[in-house]
Amino acid sequence: MKPSPHRLLIVITAVLFSTGGVAIKAANLNGWQIACFRSAVATVALLILLPDARRGWSWRMAPVSLAYAATLVTFVLSNRLTTAANAVFLQATAPLYVLLLSPWLLGERIRKSDAAYIVAVVGGLAMFFVGRESAAVTAPDPGRGNLLALASGVTYACMLTGLRWVGRDRKRDSALPAVVLGNLLAALAALPMAMRGPAIGGWANAAVILYLGVFQVGLAYACLARAIRDVRAFETTAILLLEPALNPLWVWLVHGEKPGAWALCGGALILLATLQNAWIQKAKPAGG
Repeated sequence: MKPSPHRLLIVITAVLFSTGGVAIKAANLNGWQIACFRSAVATVALLILLPDARRGWSWRMAPVSLAYAATLVTFVLSNRLTTAANAVFLQATAPLYVLLLSPWLLGERIRKSDAAYIVAVVGGLAMFFVGRESAAVTAPDPGRGNLLALASGVTYACMLTGLRWVGRDRKRDSALPAVVLGNLLAALAALPMAMRGPAIGGWANAAVILYLGVFQVGLAYACLARAIRDVRAFETTAILLLEPALNPLWVWLVHGEKPGAWALCGGALILLATLQNAWIQKAKPAGG
């Protein structure tokens, strides 16, 4: 298959997303400050980079934006407390919750073929809670961080389900405005706690925040928005799995952080199950 610039943009998106863990751990700030300042910068970057983000605002996007804001904050906080691998792999369980929420919110029934996926993801999820991980400089409280990462997966699933709901209104696509509003809400929600933290101080912290807001969120979504309509859903899903695969690698190379063996096995099982499920859905006829 001939490579296309749109697929390359999806790859760039996945790589930019994957740098979140290493950058979040690099800043000499607390989690609330990183969550607040990253989302504040991202709000401005998205409005500048994506003209569509400035149009189509409506009340329908409010629940989606709230779920996304919660995802942004919990993901940053979890990265500051547990390993980047645990944070990203536990968030990657979101499709499981989407499956469970869909019958209630979208009227989409769970198919028999989804059963194997559900079992695999639950099995992978259980591996994260086998034994007890030791605290480290980059992961001072793995237990609490894992719970926050798990919550991030649930809120991310709520966001994805909400985007499906919003997307049913073909006359008004509120996906990009919902992302902008979500970042704005995350910044405002984290602001009170961020004000209690240390001063930003120094170019290094400022550079990390600018990178996270402008590139890891802003530019990544700009690439995704440009390419998503021209790349099939299965290809997009498969390529974006580069994010959780690369995220722990960057953190290991830069910070020397090594995830536990059980976490790596659980993460691998979740990613493979997600890829397999996406392949099965691709192969099914419409309405099958």
